[in-house]
Parts: sequence; structure tokens; C-alpha cells
Amino acid sequence: MDTSKPTKAIKTDVRLEKAGVWLRSLGVNIQSDFHGVAGDASFRRYFRLKVNGVTRILMDAPPPGEDVRPFIDIAQRLRSANLHAPEVTHAHLQNGYLLLEDLGDDLYRELLNEDNADVYFPGLFDVLKIMALTVESNHLPEFDNNMLRTDMDLFPKWYLGHHRKSPCRRRFDASWDTFCKHIIDSAQDQPKCFIHRDFHSSNLLKTHDNSIGIIDFQDAVKGPVSYDFISLIWDRYITWPRPRIENWMEDFRQLLGLDLDTQQWQRYCDLMGLQRNFKIVGIFARLYYRDRKSGYIEMIPRFYDYITSTLRRYPEFAEILNILEHPECVP
Repeated sequence: MDTSKPTKAIKTDVRLEKAGVWLRSLGVNIQSDFHGVAGDASFRRYFRLKVNGVTRILMDAPPPGEDVRPFIDIAQRLRSANLHAPEVTHAHLQNGYLLLEDLGDDLYRELLNEDNADVYFPGLFDVLKIMALTVESNHLPEFDNNMLRTDMDLFPKWYLGHHRKSPCRRRFDASWDTFCKHIIDSAQDQPKCFIHRDFHSSNLLKTHDNSIGIIDFQDAVKGPVSYDFISLIWDRYITWPRPRIENWMEDFRQLLGLDLDTQQWQRYCDLMGLQRNFKIVGIFARLYYRDRKSGYIEMIPRFYDYITSTLRRYPEFAEILNILEHPECVP
């Protein structure tokens, strides 16, 4: 959820009318219109409203396509570890409504820049440490081989298949299985912990009490310890220099007290970054071609560059790199 850009009040909406009826049945005093706030890549919607003298966020997650129960579960896990996920004040599981604490509009996406990263990142690393070492991961879905591969396969299906319609596809497919096995084996070799699965600057807020608010966590799983870290450092809006990334890798390795040497940890992070960034390029293409959401397609070149710049560091991946640098594949 991205709360940074409010839209004008929506007056006629069947789902919102039902939400209003539900809230009033609970004795909630609605003191404003429902004002839409920019959402995420799902079909959930978010609205800000004033109730009982305070602002709240209404999540509208219409079933059967959406399910609010994972959000409630993960919010409780995070809050139990003293992390600032929004409090769920009211829930209607059957109709897919949640009334949430309003964490504000100050996204780290707007706060972070090249000059202040060393001010903000230590606090973000502390959150990552708590998630890795403290947040309960029992009974969460496992980030297993099938899930890891399904994520990666979004790239050939939606980016090469729809966005580029690439003539190099046959050669790519011949190398893809072996490449994916290297990436997945590396992921599964790592220590496992709670992972948010979308930990980046658009899902983090500086709240009114200067804590770090965490949102969009409903897809959390138990998986590789590097995953949330690499989600943060390979950013949507700022391309950090490699020396800075490597310094952060080492800072985080030491913060977690991992029994891994620096070189092995960097490889884990790099290959995990490849897995995620292939997925992101595929998802952005899918959002455009399947879901008709145009706001993501222009982000593809940054993540494509993350992929190719990382592949250059590993000679064993030269074949995939050579294919992706072919003019008919490059965005």
C-alpha cells in the first residue's frame, strides 16, 4: 500500500456503502467521506476516513480474490515483536474489510536519498534483524523450490513472451533450467527466517512517533535470510553504487552474527537479488499486459540493469548474460 497520494473522495461505490453499513453497525461514528489513497499492485483498495475523532485506513479486499486473514496474522506477529505494523481495530472476514491504524503518509520512498541513507539505513537494518531473529515464522508458507521457480518464470513468460516477444527465446530456454537451479540451490542453502517478501521503501513509513511503520506484509513466508535485505538495497527509485551495497552487506552480516564469511554472504545476496529481480521484471510486465496497470512498465530498465550488472560478477552465468544483452532482449 502506498499512502502518499490521496485522491478525491468517492461518493458512490457499492463496496464502500457496505463498509459504511458494517462500521455503523459496530457503533463506529464515521465523520468524513472515504478518501482513496494510492494502492499496491493487487486488487485491494485503501481509503482514509475519520472515525471517532481519529483517522483510520479502510482496507477493501473483496473475496474470493482477496483474503484479509493473512494480513491479520502477520500484523499480529510483527506487533508481538514490537514492530510497528498497523493495529487492526475492526475486521469483517467474510466481506473482506479491515479498519486499520493510520500510519501516515511519510514513505521512506520520499525520505531516502543519496545523502541521508547512512542516517536511515541503520534503523531499517534493526527492523530486518528483528524480523529475522524474533518474528515468529512457524506455520507460515515455506518459500520452497516451486515458489522460487514460479517467481522466476514470470520473466520468460511475461517479459520475454509479451513485452519483448523475443526471438532469442529458444536459446534462453535452453539455459534457463540450469541457471534457475543454481539460484534456487543458493537460496535454500541459507538460514531460514520470517521474511516480509516485499520490504522496500514504498512499504515503509516514518510514523508520527518516528517509528518505522511496516505495511503490505500479507504475503510473508518463511524463507532465505537475505531476501528482505536484498529487497531493500536493490531499490525501485535509487540505484546504489556497488561499493555502498557491499558495505551494507557486511554491516548486515555482522548485525545478524551470521556464521558465514563475507564472500559467501555476498554470493547469497547477489543470487537472491537475481531471483527477486527476475521476478520483478516479470511482474511489472504482467501488470501491464494482463492487469492493464501502466505505472510499472517504466521501472523495468532499472531492474533489468540490476540483473545484468550482477550476472557480470559471476562467470558461470555468462550464457544467460550474453542472451539478455542481445539487443532484441534489452528494454
